[in-house]
Amino acid sequence: MTIALSFAPQLLWLALGWLAYGVVHSLLAALTVKTWVTRRWPAVAPYYRLTYNLLALLLVLPLIKATFALDGEPLWRWTGMWIWLANGLALAALVALWFSSGAYDMSEFLGIKPLREKRTDAAEHDAFRISPLHRFVRHPWYCLGLVLIWTREMNPPLLVSAIIVTLYLVIGSRLEEKKLEAHYGAVYREYRRRVPGLIPLPWKWLKTEEAKALMERST
Repeated sequence: MTIALSFAPQLLWLALGWLAYGVVHSLLAALTVKTWVTRRWPAVAPYYRLTYNLLALLLVLPLIKATFALDGEPLWRWTGMWIWLANGLALAALVALWFSSGAYDMSEFLGIKPLREKRTDAAEHDAFRISPLHRFVRHPWYCLGLVLIWTREMNPPLLVSAIIVTLYLVIGSRLEEKKLEAHYGAVYREYRRRVPGLIPLPWKWLKTEEAKALMERST
C-alpha cells in the first residue's frame, strides 16, 4: 500500500499530461481555430496542417516516454493461448493500418498538399471517401488504435495512459463527427446512421454498392 500511495502522484501527473494533450490537440483541430488562423494570419494557413502534425508528435513523445519510464507491478499478463490471440490481434491491427493508409489522401493528411497548392485557408479539403474499412466502422484508425492499446499487458502507468487515450478517442471521434457533418451534410448523416462509430457491429455495415452510392451523392 505504501508503494502504491507513493506512486499515485506520478500517475496523477501522467493522467493530467494526457488530458492536457487531448485538450490542446482537439482545440487546434477545431474549425473555429482554423478559421481564426486563416483570418488573422492567411500566410500561415498553408502550413497549419503540417505544423499541427509536428506539434502533436513533439507533445506526445514525452508522454509516451513517461509512460514507459514509470515502473510498476504488472496488473495482468497474457499467458498460454491468450498471448497468441493478443499478439495476433495487434499484428492484424498494424497490417490493417498499413494497408488502409492507401485509402486516405496522405499528402492531405500530413499537410504536404496544402503547401504544394499554396492554399489560403487552414481547413482540410478531403473528398468524401468510404474505404473498405469505412464500410464497417466510421473511424477505423481509432478502432485499430484501441485494439493495439488493449491487447498489451498492463501495469499502472500503462493502464492510466490506456484509459485516458481511450477516452480521448471516444470524445475526439464525437468532435470530429461534428466537423464531418458540417462539411458533408446529409450524406454524412446518412452514413453515420448506417455505420457504427468505433466498434464494428455484424448487423450494421455498408455493401460495396451502397458505399459507392453514398460517395456519388457527395459529389
